[in-house]
Amino acid sequence: MMKKLFAAALLSMTAAAATAVPFGSQSVLVVEDDTGKVLLEKNADRVVPIASLTKLMTAMVVLDAKQDMDEPIEIEKADVDTLKHSTSRVPVGATIPRRDVLQLALMSSDNRAAASLARTYPGGIEAFKTAVKHKIIALGMTNTAIEEPTGLNPANRSTAEDLVKMATAASRYPEITRITTDPRDLISIKGREVEYHNTNRLVGAKGWDIGLSKTGYTQEAGRCLIMKVKAAGKNATLVLLNAGASSVRMLDALNIRRYVLGDSTTTANAAPRAKAVSTRHHVRRAKKRRHN
Repeated sequence: MMKKLFAAALLSMTAAAATAVPFGSQSVLVVEDDTGKVLLEKNADRVVPIASLTKLMTAMVVLDAKQDMDEPIEIEKADVDTLKHSTSRVPVGATIPRRDVLQLALMSSDNRAAASLARTYPGGIEAFKTAVKHKIIALGMTNTAIEEPTGLNPANRSTAEDLVKMATAASRYPEITRITTDPRDLISIKGREVEYHNTNRLVGAKGWDIGLSKTGYTQEAGRCLIMKVKAAGKNATLVLLNAGASSVRMLDALNIRRYVLGDSTTTANAAPRAKAVSTRHHVRRAKKRRHN
């Protein structure tokens, strides 16, 4: 009896602390995966631009098409961002296996990579857009519109509520969960090994158990984040939209883990990622390259 009372009191204190915390993201939603219970909500039904969170949808649609993941894709001028003029470390003319292009689009949020995945979709970009619309309907994302694969266009809009549905669906794809939780990877670009990093600094940080991750940023969308995390025995999905800075987005994630999920071990500073990619990962990629 005393244990139940203590647990209830602790839960009440945690909820009160979460309510008192001023979250900087304009839209916030935290949902407990096992029960569907909403643990924290702020403007969760507000329709806003979603930036590169879009790429989770792009990845699902590409994987649904069951294309040859070893097929080489050449990055073309058509893949270059002429809307926001964003930079890319993937040069035009590079030929990269589709699985590595997917890695670049998700882990490093590369826009040329995402654009090339849509361009080489069976039937081309228009067929890709149609497939995205069907996927949105199938997932019940009633307040979502996605017009292109990168998220650069502010017409790609959704709500935190819909994005939890997207994250839940994306987490059922082993390739997406693996890629988005890789801290870094080596990819062969024009015969040279190039190291790329995850855009989410919390991936690989000490004490963080992350099952899915995707960041996003445009001027219109602000700093955005989707994560599936495990903390204090809870599995939860969190969505943060339109934070004013990366530091605000990270602080919100830390406060969710501490006050909403009740993880007292959380520290204010995320530890740096491990410096080395695992040997197993190197071996896997070396074997794959020999077959291409």
